[in-house]
Amino acid sequence: MPPDAEHAEHADTEAVAEQVFVALADPTRRAILGALASGGPATATDLAGRLPITRQAIAKHLGLLAETGLVTAEPGERRRVRYRLRSAPMQVAQQFLAALARDWDGPLDALRGHLDRSATGPGPAATPIISSHETGGDHG
Repeated sequence: MPPDAEHAEHADTEAVAEQVFVALADPTRRAILGALASGGPATATDLAGRLPITRQAIAKHLGLLAETGLVTAEPGERRRVRYRLRSAPMQVAQQFLAALARDWDGPLDALRGHLDRSATGPGPAATPIISSHETGGDHG
């Protein structure tokens, strides 16, 4: 993959992950996603019946979740819109976190090893440096 394409793909992944994290930061949106995960596709009215949130508030949050791609709106009976979960953005966020963890694992393992070696005692004996002042003489 050319370097520019790789950079663009990383930027896209990071942008999608950021949108997912922003969406998941709100407890109301997490509750809506949880209700859709456990109960399947639902309308805003259906969700309002299951959650302690007004239909208008749910509709607002569903709009943001749809913009993020975490839910998709499907036309239903009598012009009612049903919302269904989409896993693709969540998978992108998981891949972003996995890559971040891989980037941390090497340096953290190296630090752990260094700290473990330091905790078990000194390494090879170091030769102390003694200044002429400590030997009591100025040989000059």
